Amino acid sequence: MVTGGAVRLTSSGLGCPTWPECVPGSYTPVPNQAEGQLHAWIEFGNRLLTFILVLSALITLIAVLKSGRRDLRILAGGQFLGIFAQGVLGGVTVLTNLNPFAVASHYLLSTILIAASVSLYTRRHIPCIKKSSNRQSDLFSRWHVVGAFIVVVLGTILTGAGPHAGDVDAPRIDLRIQTAALMHGLAVILLLLLTVAFFRGDKTDHETKELLVKFFLISIAQGSIGFIQYLQGVPELLVAIHLLGAVLVWIGAWRIWLSVQRQGMDTAR
Repeated sequence: MVTGGAVRLTSSGLGCPTWPECVPGSYTPVPNQAEGQLHAWIEFGNRLLTFILVLSALITLIAVLKSGRRDLRILAGGQFLGIFAQGVLGGVTVLTNLNPFAVASHYLLSTILIAASVSLYTRRHIPCIKKSSNRQSDLFSRWHVVGAFIVVVLGTILTGAGPHAGDVDAPRIDLRIQTAALMHGLAVILLLLLTVAFFRGDKTDHETKELLVKFFLISIAQGSIGFIQYLQGVPELLVAIHLLGAVLVWIGAWRIWLSVQRQGMDTAR
C-alpha cells in the first residue's frame, strides 16, 4: 500500500502505460520512453513487488497445508488468490487511465488482504473459534470495525477528488475536495466517539480496552496529520505518512474486532 502510494505521489501511475507489459513489446521500461525513466521505474518497481507477495503467499499456503491446520487454509488460500486479483485489478486501473474508482477499489482490496493477514498471524500458534461475547461488546466491535472501514472508504473518495491522481491527466471524482474532506473528517470524529463509548462500556474486557486505547491514540495522531496536510495543501511527505497511518488504524480496528469475536481454543476450554 505504501509503494502504491509512492506511485501516486510521484505521478508515476502511468509510468508503464499498458498492462501486463510496461510498454508495447516490453515487460520492462525501455530507454527514452515518453513517460520518463523515473516514472517508469517507480511503477515497474511497484509491479515487481507483486511477485514477492505471490511468493510469500505461496510459501505461507504450503506451510499451512503441511501443518494440517484446516482453520488456516481459507485465510492462506485467500491471500494467495487475493494477490493475483490485486494484480489484475492493478492492470484494470492502468488500462482505464487511473480511473479513480478503479484506484479506490485497488486500495480497498488491499485493506481486505491486510485484515486476512492479521487474522492469519493471530491464529498462527493457536486455533481460534468464535468467542461467546456479551451482546454489548459484540455490537460495539461490529459497529467499530464497520466504522473504521467507512473512514477508509471516505478517505479513498477524498483522495480521488484531490490532486494526487497518479498522473496529471488522470480523471478525478467530481466532488469538491472540501466536501469530501468534511465527510471524511465527520466519519473520523464519529469513530473516535464510538471508540470512547466502547471503552466505557461496562462489559468491555481489559484486553479490548488496551487495544481501544492504542487505537484511539493512533487515530488522534492520524487525524492530526490529516488536518495538517489539508491545511498545507496535501504535500507529498505528509500524504505518505497519512497513508501509512491509515494502514495502522485499520489494523488496530481489525485487532479490536478479533479480540471480541475470536478466542484461542486453549482459553475456550
